Amino acid sequence: MARMRYIVNDVAAAIDFYTGLLGFELKQDFRPAVGIIGKDDLELALAGGGASASRPMPDGGQPEPGGWNRIMLDVEDIAATVATLTEAGAKFRNQIISGPGGQQIVLDDPSGNAIEIFQPA
Repeated sequence: MARMRYIVNDVAAAIDFYTGLLGFELKQDFRPAVGIIGKDDLELALAGGGASASRPMPDGGQPEPGGWNRIMLDVEDIAATVATLTEAGAKFRNQIISGPGGQQIVLDDPSGNAIEIFQPA
């Protein structure tokens, strides 16, 4: 199993987004500080402002959402998935692009964390 953590602005909104739109299952609920969700062999900890992962670092750096590191979710039909997400109001960073391994598109969760939707070739 792979485990990841995203820093989020609102744990409840993040849980709703991932479980409602991307097929994750809520595994543990410590709102408003943390929600732990899972899909297949991926466990994702959604850490809000009250989580220990959101505390400042010794050098004063503050963990925050966003950036380009991302989880990748494989789908069978990227066009249909994008249509469903668009209808639900998802915000995309780009259009579907094709590469040697397949097609991909990047969207943001409610806190601006990147998610790659990927359809293998």
